[in-house]
Amino acid sequence: MSTLYVVGTPIGNLEDLTMRALRIFGEVDFILCEDTRVTHKLLSHYEIKTPTISYHQHSGDLKIGRIIDLLRSGKNLALVTDAGTPGISDPGGKLVSMVRQEFAKLEKNHDGIESVKIESVPGPAAITTAVSIAGAGLDRFLFLGFLPNKKGRQTMLKEISASEYPVIVYESKHRIIKLLEELEKFNANKNPYKVTVCRELTKMFESVYEGSVAEILAELMKDQNNLKGEFVVIIKK
Repeated sequence: MSTLYVVGTPIGNLEDLTMRALRIFGEVDFILCEDTRVTHKLLSHYEIKTPTISYHQHSGDLKIGRIIDLLRSGKNLALVTDAGTPGISDPGGKLVSMVRQEFAKLEKNHDGIESVKIESVPGPAAITTAVSIAGAGLDRFLFLGFLPNKKGRQTMLKEISASEYPVIVYESKHRIIKLLEELEKFNANKNPYKVTVCRELTKMFESVYEGSVAEILAELMKDQNNLKGEFVVIIKK
């Protein structure tokens, strides 16, 4: 039986790789990477020589077919994203679903193929990292990942405004200001949101900003360096 390991990797600090993940990387036949260049930096740091295969949001049926063929031939694979846990706002979830479907179909057709084992190797995720340092009030929350850039964005903003629970979203440096300005516009209750913005979590320039949307906007705009990196935004009513 082959195994597809879904492996969490550091979101910034390379020391956040678990001992189990390190062992798995050395044992599997191939590592499936969102961006091989990014993953090679991590593998080089730990002197891991396992060959890599790219798998990302633009990978087509031929690439997925190749991955399934490797599993059918008994190869063990590790799936990673550029940072964090695969399947959370990245294409890893799609691959896991397709592998499950394909092997379920093979078993049903009695093709003599053993089912593949899909095993989680837990690790960091930006969402849990942000929640852990944001304080109380996050026993329940709505996670929306990255908001669409255009189509569907307005609908999601209305959903944030209507949510009875705190909402957590990811945002890039290119749209963080736009997001905060939109939150003010779509605030249906007109009671100031309490917002926590986490930037560059676990990295050298990690920053956490907390306050009203207006206060956060003013703080970010003080210095263009504050707009660099990846952001996790927690929105409380």
